[in-house]
Amino acid sequence: MMGHTHALTGAAAWLGLAPVFAALPLVNESSRFIETGIMAGALTPAELIAGALVCAGAAMLPDLDHPSATIAQTFGPVTWLLSKVVSWLSGGHRGATHSLAFAVAAGFGAHYLASAYPIGRDIMVVLLIGLSLRAIGIGIPGNKMGSAMVNIGLTAGLYVVFMSLGVGYAWLGLAVGIGSLIHVVGDCMTERGCPVLWPMAYKFMLPWKIGIKTGKKFEQKILAPVLSVAIVGLLFWRLAY
Repeated sequence: MMGHTHALTGAAAWLGLAPVFAALPLVNESSRFIETGIMAGALTPAELIAGALVCAGAAMLPDLDHPSATIAQTFGPVTWLLSKVVSWLSGGHRGATHSLAFAVAAGFGAHYLASAYPIGRDIMVVLLIGLSLRAIGIGIPGNKMGSAMVNIGLTAGLYVVFMSLGVGYAWLGLAVGIGSLIHVVGDCMTERGCPVLWPMAYKFMLPWKIGIKTGKKFEQKILAPVLSVAIVGLLFWRLAY
């Protein structure tokens, strides 16, 4: 799947599953626990939106193994070089990063960072928000520098707003893990599949006659608009109720 499709599926997954996440013990730092240890609280509207953006950005992470992918081009030579290294370590595109093991590791890593290193947590949140904005195409068409400036400005503005609203990030690991996993699920729907149970080499996929062909008409003309409408509907529903 293309970058914007992965980002949209990440945002939709977060909005759709947010009530489930809010019932888990590590989601909302400010909520009180009842005797059973289940959280008696819910994500605030700001946390809901922040989570959707972070999950959308995290849904791009598995493509760090592809030097030509959106994520590899987002922050210039830094992410390109990182992508080259990840590609080599993971065995090329759709290797180790496109697996359940990577999604779990990314989720636990993000949770540890959020709980142990606030500065590292903040950097990760900013990068993932910026990546999500880049993936969904926010910017100036044909102007890379202008698009980068717009991205930086919007990312900084959103982070300041979230900070001013007291957004907690105990849910960060969940958002990163779910975003990474939804990327793998999406790519399993394409004609190439993914090694979900890496290090086993077998690639899980739909039959080739059913599988989505990356970048073709169905993905761009049907799937992306449907996901966009679903996100708007889910956001309205969650905020309204």
